[in-house]
Amino acid sequence: KGGQLVRHFAVDFKTQTATAQKREKDDLKNWSEKIDVQAGRTFAGYGFMLALQNLQPRLLRGEQIELQAVGFTPKPKIVTVQISHVGVDQMKMSDRLLEGDRFVIHPKIGAIAGLFVHVPDTLIWLTKTPPEFLRWEGPVAEPNDPIVRVDLVSGAESGPAKPVETSDAR
Repeated sequence: KGGQLVRHFAVDFKTQTATAQKREKDDLKNWSEKIDVQAGRTFAGYGFMLALQNLQPRLLRGEQIELQAVGFTPKPKIVTVQISHVGVDQMKMSDRLLEGDRFVIHPKIGAIAGLFVHVPDTLIWLTKTPPEFLRWEGPVAEPNDPIVRVDLVSGAESGPAKPVETSDAR
């Protein structure tokens, strides 16, 4: 903004360090935290889509899986998230109707912390077999960020996801 850094978030899984910078008025605040990275269980951002591709068969059978997320408030934190499959949706993208499995990434925030911060769920849709990215909806970085939608297919305006009635056992 005006040539100045507004905010920057980074995670280095190898060194197990997460950093954040955020400008508040004229002051640039900095955080650097050691994080407990559990191989194959700790993810951030796009990493969750890759994890979902591997976990899809278990989730489609109804299993709920707990993983760790690196989040920013803006201070870096590790949060337990519960991932579940909640249905099949149809959505409009670039004048086409596409269908995908909807997965919810639900942050498990303690009761006391929940009084001070609301962390919205993140939604990810994958295509059917083979599971590939279709759509993502959630806050970009911090819990108070607006919910944004990222679609696989660009072009014309996209529409909200709507549940599909299915009779086949998935």
